[in-house]
Amino acid sequence: MFATPGKPPVTLTPRAAAQISRLMTRDGAHGLKIGVKKGGCAGMEYTMEIAPAAGPMDEVVEQDGARVMIAPMAQMFLFGTEIDYETSLLESGFRFNNPNVAEACGCGESIKFKDLPKEAPDDLPAGRGA
Repeated sequence: MFATPGKPPVTLTPRAAAQISRLMTRDGAHGLKIGVKKGGCAGMEYTMEIAPAAGPMDEVVEQDGARVMIAPMAQMFLFGTEIDYETSLLESGFRFNNPNVAEACGCGESIKFKDLPKEAPDDLPAGRGA
């Protein structure tokens, strides 16, 4: 993982940690797995799924009773990201405050990363989380 010693690769706001903990309890899951895949109008999309276990190469972050597993192909794209959970009158969901994002589409569902190597997008799976 691309990390700074003593600093987690991603952080969770209290709202995000509480929501992930609720999901883990509700579904009897090990945690929330996050990744990236090709897609959307900006080129890349975040993926999220409740996971029964961490994969052997997943980076695991535990904070305030919540557990996030970062898929191997997503690790370099998510370093330094703060994950929040927002609720409004019309929608609620996780928000990624990612310093590695160069552009985001108008709908907020897809992103383009800074300095993305040319071969990386083709190497990412087109399906579910990396």
